[in-house]
Amino acid sequence: MITQRPTEEMIAQWKAVWRENKDRLSPNRKTGVQVLEYLQKHYPLTELSDPEALKAIAYDVTMNEYWAEKLPAGTAPSPRAFYLENEGAGRRFYLPENRDDPELWGGNVERIFVGVDLASGFYMVEGSTLLWDELRAFQGLDEKDLQNFVMVAQYLEAQERMNRTGGSPLT
Repeated sequence: MITQRPTEEMIAQWKAVWRENKDRLSPNRKTGVQVLEYLQKHYPLTELSDPEALKAIAYDVTMNEYWAEKLPAGTAPSPRAFYLENEGAGRRFYLPENRDDPELWGGNVERIFVGVDLASGFYMVEGSTLLWDELRAFQGLDEKDLQNFVMVAQYLEAQERMNRTGGSPLT
């Protein structure tokens, strides 16, 4: 997950990673429905019906050209919003060793927010870069993503993080 304004060094590194790996990767992108099913299978979630949360997810899709292009023609976003609970398999995201720097989120995270758009596959996570990376590694990349050095680098970095932390079911 990108958590800062990219530096020229970061961009150069991402481009190098892309050049090294682009020809060995093939499209494997999961849909928004598959991302949601993955979350529901592996983690305790509480669904939110808050119209503002749902509107924010839909807005993020439609106001970002890259994600808006992922919407099937004539389709509007279909957002779902959740809290990932601090219990069962979800507990690991709340453990001190897996928590992000509180300054990243403007203070200590009490609950992790997850939004998924079923139509475009867009997802957002507020409160855990580890969960965001897990979803990036799970979701994979489509043909267009494979041409984008940032998407490829994020995907490979997310896979590497999952391997390092030993923390992802990814199935």
